[in-house]
Amino acid sequence: MGSGGLELPPGDEGHEGNSTEVPPGAVSLARPMETGSIGPELDWDADAWHEVRTRAQRAGRAYIWLNLVEQRLRAVVAAVLRPIYEPVHGDEWVVAAAGPAGQEWVQRAVAVREVSRRKGYLLDPADDNVLSFLTLPQLRELMVQHWPCFEPYVDERRDVELALDELEVTRNVVSRNRALSEAVLGQAERASGKLLETLGAGGDVPSARRLPVDAVEDLVGERYGDVVAVHTDRVRLMRQFPAEDIFGGARRLDAIGIGLNLLVQNFSGRRLVRLAESGCRVRLLFLNPASSAVKRRERELGIKRGELSRAVEMNILHMRRVRSKLRDPGAFEIQVFDETPRFTAYLVDGDGSDGVAIVQTYLRRTRGMEAPVLVLRGGSRVVKAGAAEEIGLFPTYREEFEVAWADSRPVS
Repeated sequence: MGSGGLELPPGDEGHEGNSTEVPPGAVSLARPMETGSIGPELDWDADAWHEVRTRAQRAGRAYIWLNLVEQRLRAVVAAVLRPIYEPVHGDEWVVAAAGPAGQEWVQRAVAVREVSRRKGYLLDPADDNVLSFLTLPQLRELMVQHWPCFEPYVDERRDVELALDELEVTRNVVSRNRALSEAVLGQAERASGKLLETLGAGGDVPSARRLPVDAVEDLVGERYGDVVAVHTDRVRLMRQFPAEDIFGGARRLDAIGIGLNLLVQNFSGRRLVRLAESGCRVRLLFLNPASSAVKRRERELGIKRGELSRAVEMNILHMRRVRSKLRDPGAFEIQVFDETPRFTAYLVDGDGSDGVAIVQTYLRRTRGMEAPVLVLRGGSRVVKAGAAEEIGLFPTYREEFEVAWADSRPVS
């Protein structure tokens, strides 16, 4: 082979003219491995599969957020700049808006658009424009170049730029299919949520104030009804959804369970007083500490006789003290039931479209602190035959609470 070419190594030994030595300047090619020796090295074990699935899950979540932000930013740029440039430049308004500073990247977008047209990649006519082929950094550049045009609609330029800076790290990682750490993913989700809110795309779900709408939930929520989160135990729930976020600012609180520890032990009596005085209507339904159901539960959990009943009684006494401090004790009702407890539920603002519920079922040998937790978002409706109908688990547990409340007895 001529100069600069690749010289093949010698063939098998024993043939005339072949030698085991590689001539000077030649590149030696490794001999193929024997058949079958490579197989085990290509296998992925359970740890490897877990790692790649984790990477894919994180990248998928990040991509959804990036997609939402890019679509929103594209819509904002079009809404602000198109009325300025389109009357003069027509379909070339994006090229004109980019100006000399953005000539290189906007022409690249034009070229990619033409290739996509020829090859039939444009399946949606709405994407047949230059703006659809701009990347997130290029959309940002348009916004920065024309900031006086955006200033009346966006309060803080610095907030927008900082959020986009944080997203750029995630965008580079996802686009190159590299590992995305949990910390970087969390940063990207926070930055995306803040940016969408800044750009006027806040969630239209009323309960988003208490429980922000997750990007993945927003896309696949119908598949899981109104269940928006599942936690393996109450400790993990409290880490991500503290009691203050659950109960703070509620206008109505209905709770049913054995001892209602999530509320009684994690939300102070003073906060409950302030909540009730601010107009929140509270109905608490405890298991009667003197009932046979408490004794059966004690046997299930393997705890000493009377231990659970005393704990429930202490919680009820604490709530009675809270009620005694209110100007209107009638707005803070406490009752007990005697039936076998099947679940514990905290229904916050359950009478409206912005309700949130925390639900746990009772397992035979598992304390409430260790039982799985469902988080439900109320207000999910579908229209059938011209009428709106509630869907999901929220109305089911609300109805169960009302039936149990009607059969219970008040605590004096």
